[in-house]
Amino acid sequence: MGKVIFDVSMSLDGFITGANPRPEEGWGGLGEGGKRLHDWGFESADPRNREIIAGWATIGAVLVGRTTYDLSILNWGADGPTGPARTPTVVVSHSVPQDVPLGGVYTFVNGVEAAFETAQKLAGGQDISTTGANVAQQLITLGLVDEISIHLVPVLFGSGTRLFEGLDSEHVPLETIEVIETAEAIHLRFRVVK
Repeated sequence: MGKVIFDVSMSLDGFITGANPRPEEGWGGLGEGGKRLHDWGFESADPRNREIIAGWATIGAVLVGRTTYDLSILNWGADGPTGPARTPTVVVSHSVPQDVPLGGVYTFVNGVEAAFETAQKLAGGQDISTTGANVAQQLITLGLVDEISIHLVPVLFGSGTRLFEGLDSEHVPLETIEVIETAEAIHLRFRVVK
């Protein structure tokens, strides 16, 4: 069975979106100036950044919340967050939206535990990637996350969506696996100690 990896880009002051996230704000509803959080992966010529993106090929399923889906669907389209790779994407939602793209990679499941089980089946033994604050926090609280990968971007946002605000959990011990420093981001990878 693959690992569950919480993978997210974050500003130095702990935000994973800029202020006012909305679908029209480009590149996944990342809010005002939020695209800056992902420039390391799409605007950089540094081969170390490219290697990190290439590593996502081991992902067998993606698990997100409805807010992430709603903010990102304009950019993702039918192919989902991994684009042409068309990785199965499980969305935690109490309902199925009426405008799901035809031929899309999306499965809507009510509840994070049921969504996790669905993602495991769809991943076929490969890793599961999750992103977004709320669903990831729920998975961490349930002890279902194996690794946390944070791409720390040298920018201060001051407002937006905080990554771990309201995490409803006891202390979660982590072990540092890897640190890669580039000009555009410091890539931090942690194993969740269980």
